[in-house]
Amino acid sequence: MKKRIFISTGEVSGDLQGSLLVTALLNRAKAEDLDLKIVALGGDRMAEAGAELLGNTIALSSIGLLEAVPYILPTLKMQRYAKQQLRDNPPDLVILIDYIGANLSMGKFIRSQFPKVPIVYYIAPQEWVWSMNDRNTHQIVDITDRLLAIFPEEARYYERQGATVKWIGHPLVDRLQAAPSRETARASLGIPSEEKAIVLSPASRKQELKFLMPEIFAAAQQIQAQVPEAKFYIPLALDRYRSEIEAAVQSYGLNARLIPKEDGQTAIAAADLAITKSGTINLELALLNVPQVVIYRISKFTAWVGRNILKVKIVFASPVNLVPMRLVVPELLQEEANADRIAQESLALLEGPDREKVLRDYQEVQAGLGETGVCDRAAAEIFGLF
Repeated sequence: MKKRIFISTGEVSGDLQGSLLVTALLNRAKAEDLDLKIVALGGDRMAEAGAELLGNTIALSSIGLLEAVPYILPTLKMQRYAKQQLRDNPPDLVILIDYIGANLSMGKFIRSQFPKVPIVYYIAPQEWVWSMNDRNTHQIVDITDRLLAIFPEEARYYERQGATVKWIGHPLVDRLQAAPSRETARASLGIPSEEKAIVLSPASRKQELKFLMPEIFAAAQQIQAQVPEAKFYIPLALDRYRSEIEAAVQSYGLNARLIPKEDGQTAIAAADLAITKSGTINLELALLNVPQVVIYRISKFTAWVGRNILKVKIVFASPVNLVPMRLVVPELLQEEANADRIAQESLALLEGPDREKVLRDYQEVQAGLGETGVCDRAAAEIFGLF
């Protein structure tokens, strides 16, 4: 029997989660002797896992109003091509991963063109965190046959809105089973025991190099002046950012080392502390028991519109704080995300009671991310819809 699945996602984190799911789906298909083909809008990791890409969406992600403008036409062009391919080769099942704007459009198209094709939303958009109204939520529920939630609060929210929901846990729980221990990671990277290894993670999007990297690197400069044994490790989310980050490291005079994408997990496991943008990496750090300071900034124009016109209120930005819905790690947003505050919070977490409290609170976060076998549970739910 032959089956065809279409997956749509964007951004570096969506590509990572999509790749883990692709692997689980293909493994289950093999076990059931099913001829399965997966086509996708995604990135290189999904392609490496076995999906056939209809378009690479990783370079098209942004946060903000003006920031999104350059990506509108390329995104529409890619979606038009994907929709034509789906018309020519209809899918048996569709999986949407996060990526709200593009995926709402894709979901409506699938529902209108192929009304009997099941649609699974895996890792739904975080309307449960920052929804300004119910419009997007209702659209997500309307196009979705099954919603696979990775956070407990996400499951509760969408269930209240009328979706058929299954909480399966967070896929990073599976991915980090193979992560090295702190000792192994430090030995692999040649980090001496007396060194304070600090991960800096400024960007997975181009705009973040502009808005986040200067403040993170300026804070690192302050830390370096106060902690001579500190060295900074910068995992590259995308290789295309290497030259810009290298130039900034030199400009700020940091004792830093860039880490290729494939060794990023090792650098995280080896770290004493991380200064990082808000995102999936926050959960990796929590699962590996690395204290962190989380920051995020967008353009002043977008922030003003969000606060004064759209009336956006963000309870928490970091997924680490969203799991228990309370402050576990410090998060500094917009004006608070300045070099002085980042350095202050970071130094408090390098040693002392603040560090120990975060490590204790991580136990609650880890429990809230579920048990291992997340991607296998997702695959079982998806195969049950064929």
